[in-house]
Amino acid sequence: MGSAKNSSSASRTARIEEMRRAEQARERRVRAFTVVGAVVAVGALVTGGVFLVRSQSDGSGGSGGAAADGGKAGRFVTGEDGVRTWQGTLSRTHVAKDVTYPVEPPVGGDHHQVWMNCDGDVYGKPVRNVNAVHSLEHGAVWVTYTGKAPKADVEALAEKVRKTPYSLMSPDDRQKDPIVLTAWGHQRTVTGADDPAVDAFFEKFVQGEQTPEPGAPCTGGLSQ
Repeated sequence: MGSAKNSSSASRTARIEEMRRAEQARERRVRAFTVVGAVVAVGALVTGGVFLVRSQSDGSGGSGGAAADGGKAGRFVTGEDGVRTWQGTLSRTHVAKDVTYPVEPPVGGDHHQVWMNCDGDVYGKPVRNVNAVHSLEHGAVWVTYTGKAPKADVEALAEKVRKTPYSLMSPDDRQKDPIVLTAWGHQRTVTGADDPAVDAFFEKFVQGEQTPEPGAPCTGGLSQ
């Protein structure tokens, strides 16, 4: 039993390391494309052409209307494991404005084109939902807590987050429960840092099957 768990943990660690290498390669490609794009833009200006590139998430189109509702057309369904799963469409359009989400913290929907860094990042102040939702799209687990959460639990959870790539943590006094774990389309309330549901949620949802953009970066975004 112990050996099977160790094997699973080693496999997960190897998978995360592989994703980190892929992320670094992707960032190098992005930097290269940025340089090329700058050269092309300068050439275009010299010849009098003006090009406007609009950045959007994969699989999304347009803005406004139903596509920009932050996932309002849906509801939570709670499973036997206590995880609430969003039943409904979670749109993925990049927007430059705040989004009104149907739940707090949000589990998905339209978001800003820049994500919050989520490479084990622990924030001492609330983060903008529109940036954190983008982190969820990349497969991160987001730990949030209110002032009612025991300090010892907050510190223990922060330590766990710091050790876990594709995770982030921040205070959120707008949520109803003291401690909440969130992934894209999924959410779970836990009683404390020693709640077995914490490890189970991280194991299932850090770069889990729910991830719309697996392997997308958790660095190079906002760091508050």
